[in-house]
Amino acid sequence: MTDRKTSRLLAWAISIPIAVGPVIAAPVASADNSRLNNGVVVNVDTTKKHAGCTTDLHINPQLRAAAQRHTIDVLNNRGLDGDIGSDGSTVQDRARDAGYHGTVAETVAINQSFAINGLDVMGNWYSRPDYYAIMSNCANTQIGVWSENGPDRSVVVAVYGQPA
Repeated sequence: MTDRKTSRLLAWAISIPIAVGPVIAAPVASADNSRLNNGVVVNVDTTKKHAGCTTDLHINPQLRAAAQRHTIDVLNNRGLDGDIGSDGSTVQDRARDAGYHGTVAETVAINQSFAINGLDVMGNWYSRPDYYAIMSNCANTQIGVWSENGPDRSVVVAVYGQPA
């Protein structure tokens, strides 16, 4: 079956439940994004190495919790499109609330579709001078990445840390 036929069949199959009954709430997408999240970590580490960094990048669970908090906030609050949370929190606030003590920075990717891939994320971040500076900062030795998907929006947040 061609990709076009597969896409049409999938669109038709998805539309059946909507056509036969009322929709109470928008469906919540649930996926295991660990492959995407881990791929972002690897790609950021590669970016650091290409920038001349000799330090290794390590996943930090507190930074991942801070990234998760902001990812869910951005996904559920359409007015958000950057670093400030719906409660006015900054990346430093969220990291501190998660128990992290050190300097932090953040990169955010928002894609107006059901899914997002590592190429979209890294292409977006690599082309932004401010985000590239964060990714290639050799002092950022820790990272936490989280991603979430909604019916028409996907968000990836990476929080970078410099231990105190």
